[in-house]
Amino acid sequence: MKLKVNSDIALTHLLTRKKQTLVASFGVTVGISIFIFMISLVVGFNRNSDAGIFKSIPHIRIYREDEISRPLSAKKESDYLSVIVNPKISNLSDNLINPMKLIADLKRQDDVVTVTQQVSVNLFYNNGKSQLNGIASGINIIEANAMFDIESTLLAGDIQKLLNTPNGIIIGVGIAEKLNIQLDDNISIISSIGVVKIMKVVGVFKTSNKGIDLSKSYINTAMAQQLLRKSSSYVTDIYVNIKDPDKAPLYSADFSLLTGYKAEDWQAANESIMASKKTRQVMMGSIALAILLVATFGIYNIINMTIKEKLNDIAILKATGFSGTDVMNIFIKESLIMGFIGTGLGLLMATALIKILSGVYIGGDIGYFPIGYELNVYLAGIFIGIFLTFSAGFIPARNAAKVDPIEIFKR
Repeated sequence: MKLKVNSDIALTHLLTRKKQTLVASFGVTVGISIFIFMISLVVGFNRNSDAGIFKSIPHIRIYREDEISRPLSAKKESDYLSVIVNPKISNLSDNLINPMKLIADLKRQDDVVTVTQQVSVNLFYNNGKSQLNGIASGINIIEANAMFDIESTLLAGDIQKLLNTPNGIIIGVGIAEKLNIQLDDNISIISSIGVVKIMKVVGVFKTSNKGIDLSKSYINTAMAQQLLRKSSSYVTDIYVNIKDPDKAPLYSADFSLLTGYKAEDWQAANESIMASKKTRQVMMGSIALAILLVATFGIYNIINMTIKEKLNDIAILKATGFSGTDVMNIFIKESLIMGFIGTGLGLLMATALIKILSGVYIGGDIGYFPIGYELNVYLAGIFIGIFLTFSAGFIPARNAAKVDPIEIFKR
């Protein structure tokens, strides 16, 4: 019964100060909507950025790491100084030993989705007097397409043609433009060891990375091995995709132990991109939280002013049998009511903003604005909105609970 009376008193306070109640609630509305909107925008841009990365980079890359030459002597006495003049990278083959067994072992691991091999070839693309340096990936086009979705990036051609054309090549759009190459044209390539091949262009692709479009190409594994004068067992890299790309660092150490080679996750290979993502998250999150805190202080001020104006009423309530807990309950309820109203309207406003922005076309490889409805962000917005408004009401409510009715009546 007393809880119902507490609720009635809280509603009476709010209704007698309608303008201030609406202003405080609207502050929460703006704060919650901006928070959800900005965080959803960051999530959308990060997801779009990752999708662009994964068009050409696996979640985990396994390869033989270069080693620096070391002193021949292994002496470690304190008076012994190891001296090596002009240390260089050891002249070791970058070939992975028994790659088919490694691939089979990796496919048996939990959460592994796709595994494929690659032979990387540094080369020059030539068309007449024009020349461009780059790198070709010798691949099984079916496996590589399953991993990178190469087919979705094609502007012209068909991946099946690479499978059926031994000397076929799929080039980036930047290479095609620089060398004035079109589909079905022939292009001369020269590997780093001087092997020359005439290739037929069976496809042109475009990713969101200009550097890749200007240097990368795909060829058959056997052709890549011929360009390097290597046997059919020669493989330089094994690419692995897992179910959750964000967990790649957790798997890289295990895969390194399993294979005996360096396993590099995509976050480590793209540190500058990861730094940019974190910067966006911190910046947008800070702005959104700052707006929410301003709204929270608005509720705090209103509850605090109400308590100061209602000191006589609080004294009467306590004199008639209401406890300090009841008084706290009244003012916390006032804060929460404003919080619920503001949070509810904030969710609706954020939904409207996301709906509008998701229909804005910005062009390029991105297309429409990369923003959508993120359930986790909405839940976080609700939690933060209610928590902050509760906190805003709790402090003044606790002060109200400590009011001594005798001291008030003496005044």
